[in-house]
Amino acid sequence: MSIVFSGGDLINIAIDIERRGIMFYDIMAKSTDNEDARAVFEGLVEMERQHIKIFEDMLGEADKHQPREASSTGYSEYLQAILDDAVFTDDMITSEMATQADSDIKALELGMRAEKDSILFYYEMRDSMPRRTVTMFDRIIAEEKSHLQQLSEIKKKLAAS
Repeated sequence: MSIVFSGGDLINIAIDIERRGIMFYDIMAKSTDNEDARAVFEGLVEMERQHIKIFEDMLGEADKHQPREASSTGYSEYLQAILDDAVFTDDMITSEMATQADSDIKALELGMRAEKDSILFYYEMRDSMPRRTVTMFDRIIAEEKSHLQQLSEIKKKLAAS
């Protein structure tokens, strides 16, 4: 059975990904003793909140739009596979993963994986939504890439110490 995602569905999924990211990074900020890691996690919480606002602003237009690729064979299954394998798949798993991250480095690796998953999903959304939203998606993707870079830099710094 094929699942068809509307534009609104995709935006709501993105909002949910960002909300779960906030939960994860907030837990990580509260659980680390490393000030640099805490600052990065707290900064990511704020950026994810900004992304939610952007996506919420897009919701009104999204339901009027059927994603361009929705009719192509396998597209919905592909999106579902991305979502099924995403790090932030539900609130309970997010909380469990955060509390099971037994080191700052492991927590940073989880965050890096989540950012990669988000980037992939947002690229797919960008390509399927109206062309006028491309700039907004490019901005969010660039910010997600910067999140990945920040997490990678702090991981390298912690690994070297």
